[in-house]
Amino acid sequence: MEFLRGIEENSLDNAQMTILVGRRRIGKTSLIKKSFEGKLMVYLFIARKSEALLSEEFVREVELILGVTIHGEIKTFKTLFAYLMELSLSRSFTLVIDEFQEFYNINTSVFSDIQNIWDSHKDHSKMNLILCGSIYSLMKKIFENSKEPLFARFTEKITVRPFDLVTMKEILAEHYPKYTHEDLLAFYLFTGGVAKYVEIFVRKRAFTKAKMLNEVFREESFFMDEGKNVLIEEFGKEYGIYFSILSLIASSRTSRSEIESVLGTTVGGYLERLENDFNLIKKVRPIFAKQGTKTMKYKIEDNFLNFWFRFIYKYSSAIEIGNYEYVKDIVERDYNMYSGLVLEKYFTTHLIETKQFSEIGSYWEKGNKNEIDIVALNDLEKKLLFVEVKRNKEKINLEKLKEKSLNIVKNFPDYLVQYKGLSIEDLDSVNSNS
Repeated sequence: MEFLRGIEENSLDNAQMTILVGRRRIGKTSLIKKSFEGKLMVYLFIARKSEALLSEEFVREVELILGVTIHGEIKTFKTLFAYLMELSLSRSFTLVIDEFQEFYNINTSVFSDIQNIWDSHKDHSKMNLILCGSIYSLMKKIFENSKEPLFARFTEKITVRPFDLVTMKEILAEHYPKYTHEDLLAFYLFTGGVAKYVEIFVRKRAFTKAKMLNEVFREESFFMDEGKNVLIEEFGKEYGIYFSILSLIASSRTSRSEIESVLGTTVGGYLERLENDFNLIKKVRPIFAKQGTKTMKYKIEDNFLNFWFRFIYKYSSAIEIGNYEYVKDIVERDYNMYSGLVLEKYFTTHLIETKQFSEIGSYWEKGNKNEIDIVALNDLEKKLLFVEVKRNKEKINLEKLKEKSLNIVKNFPDYLVQYKGLSIEDLDSVNSNS
């Protein structure tokens, strides 16, 4: 909010074009509306309607908010935007265009129209323009593809990300002070810090693992179709193959060869687009491995989507006939193993958020030998940390961890080497500074 308000101040001297992106449900619209509460802001939401209908609605909104009278019919967004840019030469205001990428489905020439009008007015305009979108691939194409008219036109870019771990703990503690370690892990596992999911659990007072599971697996649950709702527009007609790949990755088929053996087709292009165009998966190489190494796995970055593909999409047949208890029983059966991996991600994220390390990752050798959950390097202070993560602290074996680290340690002869075991009981003892 502070950053957005700083941009607004800058717009009094020069027009500002800010693009604001982030996955659906992350809270982009709420952030904008809260940031400009009580300020002069025109908010336009691009719904899938004819351009003439949209323009008619927008004219009424502009007249109401800015206290102007627009003479004559305005049937195109080009005409309305030109009017607003002319107005901004003498008046400062914020113009928000939400779901901006939807112009692809309405009139693609809008992008070049905006570019021409913006370029001819921006040097003398006082407009604070915010273009907001939730279809990551299309927003990336509009502003980062050199062949597109709006390429490199924005003055600022904001990516809205999930809540960090400290914020999630604060939210849970504020609403349910007696939460357990299991509750905190489940809160992270299901929401991943995505604002809408956090809001639903808070509103329904679902703060224990059991209540969260009940909220997910019930009739008319918001979460049942959420994976489709978030991703089908991203993937278009090919969503079936993308969903299959994501379901396999979520079910621990994490190498390209494993995925291709199940699907019986090459998936290199799909994996590349999932990583680079859709920002949904990430290549994971053993820490310190050379860039060209073929030892590689894929993982889904988003906690909720990983869970959705692992349990809801995979067992969609049972979901479709309303057998939620059946799928919930499967989750309960596999929960310890599945949440153990999420616990590992939690501690990795925690170490990243401490800003104390130059490199953080996991480690394994060919054939998945000598697997180490977390390796963290501080090159400046010459420190090397090895971490074993287990749900049950009784299963942590630091002597075995030392053995598995030998091939790494020999390459860092003058470094201080530390070994640590972390279990579910350590969720509250780690904070942003430890």
